[in-house]
Amino acid sequence: METSTTVPESAAALHAGIDALTDEVIDGLRSQLPSYGAVSADRLRPRVLASLRNGLSLVQRWAEERRTARGAGHGDGPVYDIPEAHLDAVTSLALSLPVEDVISAYRIGTDIVWRRFSEEMTARGGTAEDLLPIAETLRAWVDANTLRIVRSCRAGLQDDGPTAERRHAAMVRALLLGEARWDKSRGVWGAASTGDGPDGGYRPEGPADDAETMDGAYEPSALRLPFRARLPDVSASGEPGGAPAAVGHAGPGDRAFHRTVALLRPWLALDETGRPLVTTVDGDVAGLLVGRPAGLCRSLILGLGAPAPASGVATEFTRATQALRAAAGFGLVGAYTREELGLRATVVALPAVGEQLVRLRLAPLAERGEDGAQLAEAAAAYLRQGLRLDAAARTLYVHPNTLRNRLRRFEEITGTNLRDPADLAEVWWALTHRRFHGPAN
Repeated sequence: METSTTVPESAAALHAGIDALTDEVIDGLRSQLPSYGAVSADRLRPRVLASLRNGLSLVQRWAEERRTARGAGHGDGPVYDIPEAHLDAVTSLALSLPVEDVISAYRIGTDIVWRRFSEEMTARGGTAEDLLPIAETLRAWVDANTLRIVRSCRAGLQDDGPTAERRHAAMVRALLLGEARWDKSRGVWGAASTGDGPDGGYRPEGPADDAETMDGAYEPSALRLPFRARLPDVSASGEPGGAPAAVGHAGPGDRAFHRTVALLRPWLALDETGRPLVTTVDGDVAGLLVGRPAGLCRSLILGLGAPAPASGVATEFTRATQALRAAAGFGLVGAYTREELGLRATVVALPAVGEQLVRLRLAPLAERGEDGAQLAEAAAAYLRQGLRLDAAARTLYVHPNTLRNRLRRFEEITGTNLRDPADLAEVWWALTHRRFHGPAN
């Protein structure tokens, strides 16, 4: 049984206008599926174009084999599978879109192409007898390969889901730490090279090819607030002056991580696939917000930077980190910028000044061992209690006269006058610096 030449001619006509057909399919997907509407047309175009070329090539092959009687019997012809490369592309898309939407998109695209194909056949005098065999074959092909897509997507999500999440988190972290660059030619974020050659520098976790770009573009000109947060009862690992960090805090799959993200969810910035721009940095939850959280945020310690485009994110994240450390160190809970914490944040931000003041005001005490540590503790309690002698003595469980004597000796040994505002400020700064940064080298 031969097939009319209208079939290959119609397929060739669609091939010739494949760019316009691609645009039509993309418009249909984005208008009918909200998840696809959130994905840029540029990101969808390579996948849709590859799918259309594949499908039209199969139609031409089918028509040629029917015309030369190589596949005459119904149901006994060759099976046309989706190429593995196309399955990989579909699976990759399903990592950021619901699998059911990927399947629906496949059906929507098939309907659009079939309608256009029918129009081309009609324009060339094709009949229902010409269309029926190919319609049955294509529908069977779509059904079989839809099942393959489902299986492939499930396997891909099971095998690559954690890797994709780690890669996404690593690239958000690179953006916050100033280790990511914007590739204008490709419209994606990639790892910045800090080495001497093209392969040098930072790379996030995962295979090299996958690690170079972040799925789901982040608009480089968008203003976002870098943040760093932790729960009040958890300190970052390695930070002095706090309780030990909870094991595994914080990271995807960790209860503290999810609790922190849930509190911030209304304000979290999203990439174009809908994933929140959030990660972890040294045990703290970190990322980007679209605005300052409303209310007092009394369930978190939250350090905030100023709104910034991508080029300024790393600088503002440093300021957010300083705000968090200052707030946590002084027992404050809530959302703070570095400016709102004033001198407290300045102590964190200028460690070199603090070291100078430690050498100037506290170094003489170090030579006296335990006695010197007791005198430093007396001065710190006096400052914490707002220069109220009796209140400070109670916190140390000593008589006020004992504390008065210790403060006098502190002044003598360090050459400090605790009634002089300048000396008082320098002693406070030195003591606070040592609490945050540890003993000076």
